[in-house]
Amino acid sequence: MIDIIVIGGGAAGCMAALTAASQGASVLLMERNPKLGRKLYITGKGRCNVTNDCSVPEVLQNIPCNSRFLTSAVTRFPPESVKAFFEALGVPLKTERGGRVFPQSDKASDVIDALLLALRRAGVVIYQDRAAGLLIKDGSVSGVRGEYGELVCKAVILATGGVSYPLTGSTGDGYRMAEEAGHTVILPKPSLVPLSEEGSLCRQMQGLSLRNVGVKVKDSRGKAVFTGQGELLFTHFGLSGPLVLSASAHMRDFEREHYCVLIDLKPALDEQTLDRRLVREFSENANKDFDHVLAHLAPRLLIPVLAELSGIPAEEKANAVTKAQRRRLLEVLKGLRIDIAGPRPVEEAIVTSGGVKVSEVNPTTMASKLLSGLYFAGEVLDVDAYTGGFNLQIAWSTGRAAGLAAAGLLQSGT
Repeated sequence: MIDIIVIGGGAAGCMAALTAASQGASVLLMERNPKLGRKLYITGKGRCNVTNDCSVPEVLQNIPCNSRFLTSAVTRFPPESVKAFFEALGVPLKTERGGRVFPQSDKASDVIDALLLALRRAGVVIYQDRAAGLLIKDGSVSGVRGEYGELVCKAVILATGGVSYPLTGSTGDGYRMAEEAGHTVILPKPSLVPLSEEGSLCRQMQGLSLRNVGVKVKDSRGKAVFTGQGELLFTHFGLSGPLVLSASAHMRDFEREHYCVLIDLKPALDEQTLDRRLVREFSENANKDFDHVLAHLAPRLLIPVLAELSGIPAEEKANAVTKAQRRRLLEVLKGLRIDIAGPRPVEEAIVTSGGVKVSEVNPTTMASKLLSGLYFAGEVLDVDAYTGGFNLQIAWSTGRAAGLAAAGLLQSGT
């Protein structure tokens, strides 16, 4: 008889298994992949952004959906505790821009290796199989049905992730099992995802990466739903890059809203300063073609687009550019508009928005309110955050809460 089965060997599952084992429970960690933590390998561009070095209120401010539900879990296992946890496992950490915390080695594999060693030392049995369903008896979870047979236990922690990056094993199995257990699953949608454009402006600039640009996202009413500054990438389908991924988390209603992205190509200059710069460039290059002048102001791939949108022919002499044309160029430089058709497929998203309805889960214990012995952790829940280590913080906090509660259930004998 196994006390607790944790389904899913990602961040939340590993934390849940370690925590439960530390409380004396016998734990089996069921993972369909040959290796644990496949998604961890690709987080933070392979460096594993384990958390964000900030306060609990700041963590919650970076969780746009159901942050109140996470208050208890994050308060009891905040970023400072996550940092101490990994330092104790022998993973030295460092904090970078924006509070992002990484292993000093810049290797996600160090985080995964440390978790694997800790699991082995704690006596957690790592079992490779795909969970096909939950065994339920008299209103309680009694085990898990795998592809290789049935496993009996006293409690199950579902930590199967969402549906983003399916090649890592996140294929939505947890949603199906939760629904079979009677839970409501909010339709999964992509979050932290590249954006597809309407039209072909981005395609003309495919491969161009811009640093330190400003972005403002507006909805169909003209309301700004996101403002930020950073790096973005033009692709054959639209927009990508860290700044765009962050912006996408604020674009949560594509069914009813139309969004546009306004890119400030010169965020360090206000309009008056930029206009003086344009006047100077046109004056100093009076007899040269307009596209030659633009070479002083923008990367090569941007020049045809700026000429098109400003309405100034590329071969127009600088001294022939009118004040009205210069004004239009200024407007484009300070607000290059990209109309968004929608997000890229959920398979390309970093995280999934949607999942098990949190009103059906105890926020302190992560226990199902519908079925005794069932717990949830991580992305399978309807919670997601912005970039910067906040999604992994959710995984660690909910995994720890679920592990403690499941072990406590056994100790209470109920």
